Amino acid sequence: MSEKYIPLSVPNLKGRELEYVTHAIETEWVSTAGPYINEFENKVMEYTGARGAVSCQNGTSGLHVALKVLEVTSEDEVIVPTLTFIAAVNPVKYVGAEPIFMDCDDTLNIDADKLRTFCETECDFINDKLINKLSKKHIKALIVVHVFGNMADMEKIMSIADDYNLKVIEDATEAMGTYYIAERYKDKHAGTIGDIGVYSFNGNKIMTTGGGGMIVSNDKQILKKAKHLTTQAKSDDIYYTHDEIGYNYRMTNLQAALGLAQLEQLEGFIESKKANYERYKKEIENIQGLKILNFNKHTRPNYWFYALYIDEHYKLNRDQLITYLSSKGIQSRPIWGLISDQIPYRSNQIFEIEKAHRYLEHVINIPCSSNLSNEDVNYVVECLRHPK
Repeated sequence: MSEKYIPLSVPNLKGRELEYVTHAIETEWVSTAGPYINEFENKVMEYTGARGAVSCQNGTSGLHVALKVLEVTSEDEVIVPTLTFIAAVNPVKYVGAEPIFMDCDDTLNIDADKLRTFCETECDFINDKLINKLSKKHIKALIVVHVFGNMADMEKIMSIADDYNLKVIEDATEAMGTYYIAERYKDKHAGTIGDIGVYSFNGNKIMTTGGGGMIVSNDKQILKKAKHLTTQAKSDDIYYTHDEIGYNYRMTNLQAALGLAQLEQLEGFIESKKANYERYKKEIENIQGLKILNFNKHTRPNYWFYALYIDEHYKLNRDQLITYLSSKGIQSRPIWGLISDQIPYRSNQIFEIEKAHRYLEHVINIPCSSNLSNEDVNYVVECLRHPK
């Protein structure tokens, strides 16, 4: 084993994190109340251009609340991607609904063309409702995941949603800072195009609060309902009356203090990750059998994760390369196992899952932290160039 170690993705805590968190502790606002929470929500709202933001404990809780707010129930179905982290889909089960799994395109995001084909051929549109011919259930919503910070084709997706009256939840948990730079949604951030969006600030994300997440929307009623549900559905703060089942999903003031300091540095993080991405891409394109996958050309991505594609001309296959890099002190990982293949979801409906299987077998993620040095990148590239 090498004495050198380059992790896949770690936090970059070189701003005012300690100052803000220390202030929260000194003022004793450490739980789910305190000024940093409101300030962080406001700053996320301003940064993304959303009409409002509601903090939550993590991306998963945000997606759960999104489904509740949009009134998805056990009578409904939700279209989801198969190539994503399982946390994007589990909340569908939390509300008793069933997922329908869709393939990915060459950006690793949900395939919008297959999505339209599914709606046209496998469903009926009756009384403004998309009805699944197989199950006879109402398909009420669609969860779009912007995989690795790469924006899905929201132009096609929103057109489909409009045609078939689908509610759109954007899982932007990996895409804080990603936005369109051209076409219909120019300057629109990931998470602000559909009905409701969710960000994650987990420890491996481009900015972190340790845990934590954020719900955004341009609909004030959605935001009001989300705030209500994440704070235990309390209808009277003095007498503690509650008008429905709520959740203890509010972010803590400590997390928000950390997040505020991270948000101040986000553009710098993206600049660093872009530079490393371009450095990797330039060097790796000269290595037979390897390539770094592109980001959507109409966007300014956040470059969260780099996807390395391994074809049959490379000396090692996916698993062999992961093992080899580990022996050199380089952490890498495969894409998540397809959700439709996971034990809890094997009986759920799938539609033409093809590309997702190929990318699963041929893609790994390589180190991409925002504090990755030139020396680190060069070392990774050198190991890729001369595998032993």
